[in-house]
Amino acid sequence: MNEGNVDPGRVTVRPTGEVDMSTVDDLDAALTEALGRPGLSEVVVDLADVSFLDSSGVRVLVQGVSRARERGVTLRVTDPQPLVARVLRITAVGPMLGLDDNAGHPDGRGWRGLD
Repeated sequence: MNEGNVDPGRVTVRPTGEVDMSTVDDLDAALTEALGRPGLSEVVVDLADVSFLDSSGVRVLVQGVSRARERGVTLRVTDPQPLVARVLRITAVGPMLGLDDNAGHPDGRGWRGLD
């Protein structure tokens, strides 16, 4: 798990590999640490290096959004690989996580693949 700072009010969390029930605690810990920082306005979870995301990963991301909102902070995900984007589409959490309708969709179709 890598974290980066370009702007002191923004933290980027970069999980790598598979985010599943055996690794999700690392993502949860990184989000908890990031959300505890003073002066924070945004947490970005860069999913570019995540090859797999299961329901436990989705749960931690959704809980992260909830905890961020309680603190007046934005949490959003970026750059999901197609398989990860598909999981986020199927579970209908993409918009909650700040993804646009075409994220990870090679043919540009919307979240449900219906448009």
